[in-house]
Amino acid sequence: MSLSSGLAGESSILWRTYQGIERLKSVFGLKVKVMPHALKGRQFVHNHPELRAADLNAAIKDDDINGIISCIGGDDAIRILPYVDLEAIRKHPKIFIGYSDSTTVHMMFYCMGIVSFYGPALLTDFAENIAMDTYTINNIEKSLFCSEPIGNISASEYIRPYGLSWNIENKNIARPVVEQHGYELLQGNGVVQGHLVGGNIETLVSLQATSLFLNKYESDGAILFIETSEDMPAPRELQNQLEILIQYDIITNCNGLIFGKPFNNVYYEAYKAIILKVMKRHQLQDKPILYNTSFGHNEPKFIIPYGVKGEINSDTQQFRILENGVVSI
Repeated sequence: MSLSSGLAGESSILWRTYQGIERLKSVFGLKVKVMPHALKGRQFVHNHPELRAADLNAAIKDDDINGIISCIGGDDAIRILPYVDLEAIRKHPKIFIGYSDSTTVHMMFYCMGIVSFYGPALLTDFAENIAMDTYTINNIEKSLFCSEPIGNISASEYIRPYGLSWNIENKNIARPVVEQHGYELLQGNGVVQGHLVGGNIETLVSLQATSLFLNKYESDGAILFIETSEDMPAPRELQNQLEILIQYDIITNCNGLIFGKPFNNVYYEAYKAIILKVMKRHQLQDKPILYNTSFGHNEPKFIIPYGVKGEINSDTQQFRILENGVVSI
């Protein structure tokens, strides 16, 4: 489903779209339904937010559909909000999975009390060159195909740096891997728990004038998860975004935070310095913060289900998801 960018329908990208669809079938044994407007291309999808919303509304109400997968992010999913049947989301709960600008759609589900999953998208993770990453597959299976508590989420042992374009000529070239170290504890101690909420910080902040913006009550007692996009906001931009979330008591009221690894490790140390600077300025140094976590704009990645209980163990530098994301039918 294309709820943000229509990239998946571009003629030069269709090979990758269908590669992702094939993986859904061969790796996970799923049946796939492509919604009517998902592959209409960038210009059409951009010009018709009402038809993007129509695809979502139809999928939500379709009893044959159990899950909805975002093709890719973008920058204007907020434009579908006036056309989305929010009450249908509550009445017909479905799995929704995606990241980046899909944060907007996740907040629609969250506001309706429905668990959704901040995780892989079709064009990135499912359509990975040569084969999907085992780390990603394992996290999908634990989160979406198992009704047991998800449990400990370890860091990926490597990342795949961006840079290899999605040309069909590169289809059979594996993206390189770069080893990475595990999580870093920036501050705090002990063990904290809370319901999971968050997403891409640029998108979250952009929602502040809408009904989807997190408020201090929704973040009260939460584990807040935050990550930055491939736009790689400058450290000063990240500082401003954090200040906004503090101004609205979103960070102030949460029990702890996890930060995703910066895109391609750009600003890795600078972001750390900004986070610590902002926390100190607002006397929030005791709030546990786990950094360099493997979600969001990283491949491979793990999945974070909104609304379920998570745990940060500062002493062991571990992150756990204490509940199941789905139930057996």
